[in-house]
Amino acid sequence: MIIRESYLSKIRPFIGKDIIKVLTGIRRSGKSVLLEQVRDEIDSPHTVFLNFEDLGNQHLCDYNALHDYVCEKIGGSKETFYLFFDEIQEVQGWEKAVNSLRVKFNADIYITGSNSRLLSGELATYIAGRYVSFVVYPFSFTEFMMVSPDYTFDDYIKYGGMPFLSSISFAPESSKNYLQDIFNSVVLKDIVKRNRIRDVDLLERILSYALANVGKSFSATSISKFFKTEKRTVAPETILNYLKACEEAYLLLRLKSQDVNGKKLLKVNEKYYVVDHGLREAAVGANLNNAEIILENIVGLELLRRGYKVCVGRVGDKEIDFVGEKDGDKLYLQVCYLLNDESTINREFGSLLDVKDNYPKFVLYKESSFKGNREGIPAVKVEDWLMGTNVVYR
Repeated sequence: MIIRESYLSKIRPFIGKDIIKVLTGIRRSGKSVLLEQVRDEIDSPHTVFLNFEDLGNQHLCDYNALHDYVCEKIGGSKETFYLFFDEIQEVQGWEKAVNSLRVKFNADIYITGSNSRLLSGELATYIAGRYVSFVVYPFSFTEFMMVSPDYTFDDYIKYGGMPFLSSISFAPESSKNYLQDIFNSVVLKDIVKRNRIRDVDLLERILSYALANVGKSFSATSISKFFKTEKRTVAPETILNYLKACEEAYLLLRLKSQDVNGKKLLKVNEKYYVVDHGLREAAVGANLNNAEIILENIVGLELLRRGYKVCVGRVGDKEIDFVGEKDGDKLYLQVCYLLNDESTINREFGSLLDVKDNYPKFVLYKESSFKGNREGIPAVKVEDWLMGTNVVYR
């Protein structure tokens, strides 16, 4: 097990503060282990830790039962109690219990959940700005290399970053079965059940289309037209609702498009990415045969891990794979598998050269005969960028 310092460093400033810490992210991304790491770092005898996916806690999956249980644990103590609630969405009406415990006791509260709606609706009403959220992603390539130095980049391209893979030594058959189980669990529990979706076959078809077209611009209308070729009529609004449900379960991530020079968001050319490309391998397959789009997916997710606000860039009729913004600074990235022939080199560097500012710009590649830079824009091996080596931010 590795200590996920990149997340702990963000959480530490809020420890002991009267604000609820919310860890969200896709199922099995490591939220529970991170919650345990926070608990271990605090190291207090006054702790209540409950995982609501544990059947032993099923009797507490009602806000009154949970509230009464914690009140009994704390009793009349004036000490700070640290409350850790894992997969809190399993508790009916949990917002009422959490809010009451916050105002009733000297309690420092941490919760996790697998749906982005944890931060909307009643939660916002009950605790009105009294929370801070952290999205927990599956392991980055750097994190997996810390766990298992023998894990190759090709392994990562194929199997992704779900933390449990290291426990089964990345055995091909076991890894595939595990990823398929996660995918099915996310679809059935976090998407179908929570959204009361009746047409599961339609959801699976829309999801398959999105996963097969990761990193490509498409719209609900284009999917609707695709279904028409299969003699099936589906309204674009229905497709949008299903895609939104996949986003809320953290399975898909939608990136908007931005006119870089005009500095405005565009209503077209949005792209969808998958939160872990290993799940794409489980659902669609052929990650290694589609390595170019998987590399793009990996880089986009890494930017989000590093705290960037990310969008797709447009410069006239040219596209920039990613524009990242953080703390008033920007970063521009182009991603390609092979950076060899002149036409590819001109295309990848051309979009970046059309951006007239002095923020860092990079072309990331998997394999290349091109070395150095073009007009000050460096070409960097994608593995080096992911590991943070041989990268200079001008």
